[in-house]
Amino acid sequence: MQDITSIRFKTLSYIDREGIGIEAFKILIPSDWQFEGGIKWILNNPGMPAVASFRVYSPEGREEFEVLPNQAFFWTNNQMLLSVFPIGSYYFGSEVRPPTKPIEAFKEIVIPRFRNNVFDLRIVDSQSLPQELVEAIITGISEQPGILKFADGAKMRISYKRNGIPMEEEIYAIVEGIAFTFPTVHGIVSNINWWLDYIFSFKAEKGKLEAQTKIFQTIAYSFKLNPQWFNKYNQVVEYLVQRQIQQIHSIGQLSKIISQTSNEISDMIMQSYYQRQAINDKITENFSQYIRGVDNYYNPIEQKTVELPSGYSSAWTNSLGEYILSDDPDFNPNIGSNINWQKIERKE
Repeated sequence: MQDITSIRFKTLSYIDREGIGIEAFKILIPSDWQFEGGIKWILNNPGMPAVASFRVYSPEGREEFEVLPNQAFFWTNNQMLLSVFPIGSYYFGSEVRPPTKPIEAFKEIVIPRFRNNVFDLRIVDSQSLPQELVEAIITGISEQPGILKFADGAKMRISYKRNGIPMEEEIYAIVEGIAFTFPTVHGIVSNINWWLDYIFSFKAEKGKLEAQTKIFQTIAYSFKLNPQWFNKYNQVVEYLVQRQIQQIHSIGQLSKIISQTSNEISDMIMQSYYQRQAINDKITENFSQYIRGVDNYYNPIEQKTVELPSGYSSAWTNSLGEYILSDDPDFNPNIGSNINWQKIERKE
């Protein structure tokens, strides 16, 4: 059913079986690509008890979209505290480390931790992300008296050899955090909680990364958290922080906490949910120097808008959440299929 003039996508629904027990997110991936990873519950960090870490890759493994786990950090000028919790140790589940700019974070954190198994790694280019994206992130951090918010973002293009094959990869990340001061008998103490998050990348064989723009952007734009999962996750975080629980000691304890969460979604949580989705989309828009590689289509079966690769003359969907795009004017996926495909129209 698929030829060189068409491309087929399927909807992948990831169920968080380890933690909340419901769908955590959906994502569109090419029908012959594989998915690996998901949501991992860390249990030792009350402010970030779960992280997403997964990859979507082609059959040959040379094209890949990857989401790397968020990294949580803590810093202070309290020398007495630092003597007990030096750099590299963990304080309430966050690694003790002074904050840094995103490009330095790529060099000092992301590459050493997540690209230490490749050869001949070289930084090709690095750029800061647009100021309006940074402002959107800061706006999304809760306003509290006496707290200073900060955020910055960057992307980095790297090249390396993996299994003897020359590869190119573009990685994105955001550094964001909050700093607050308070008086003590030893003077003013400043504490900083900061995160390296929204870390994801696109990779392909060297010279072929741009050619995959439409597919990568489709995958990235299609990623949608389930609001119900996001709601319960935020309630778990609030529960742990308010009760100053430093560490969950078992999945059983986590299950009891989750059972006390509500299905009702507050306005604040929904606002945070939409803010996060908007930031994901804004980061993805910076992937290519070329024109945006996706178009909006209306799916009448699910009654929603979906973004699919541009440049195709027709698009089709079915009740299984699959999509086919084709350049062939005579192409009809219903021919020879026992699945009912419905043509969908591009939104102007």
